[in-house]
Amino acid sequence: MLRPDYPITTSRVILRPFTPDDLDALNSFQSRADVARYLYWGPRSRAESAAALAKRVHSSTLSQDGQILAVAVELAATGQLIGDLNLEYLSSEHRQGEIGFVFHPDHHGKGLALEAATELLRLGFEELGLHRIVGRCDGRNTASRALMERLGMRKEAHLRENEIVKGVWTDELVYAMLEDEWKATR
Repeated sequence: MLRPDYPITTSRVILRPFTPDDLDALNSFQSRADVARYLYWGPRSRAESAAALAKRVHSSTLSQDGQILAVAVELAATGQLIGDLNLEYLSSEHRQGEIGFVFHPDHHGKGLALEAATELLRLGFEELGLHRIVGRCDGRNTASRALMERLGMRKEAHLRENEIVKGVWTDELVYAMLEDEWKATR
């Protein structure tokens, strides 16, 4: 079981559970076409972001397979919500998880996603006891690919035209890190 000791503070970001008050900030980036471009969903209306947020508000712990830990990322200096992290508990038997992340484009290229996602990996490996964590992205999503590489994840697969996303055949990249690889980088 994982029940993080929130808030988790790094030098520049704070990780915490989502609250209903996050709606406007969350929708400020979920509603953008450039954010949704490589995701399964399109730009979200305020109502769609509200529905997504309602699920995230109740996803602050992990206790069984299939659950998702949803973590809000805010700037430590201002308290502004800038990102959305996921850790899915894929299998307790095989100690597997999957990470995901979405950040407001105004905060890209500053190392903030790296700082926050590193904490998410730490939670998965050190607190939940995972053996392997994967991350997947659309093959065209160079920013997500670069982030996973900076996190120290290995590219394990390049699946050619394996899904139709928004009417287009897309490639999928699969990255992963093992627990011993995590420990070696710490």
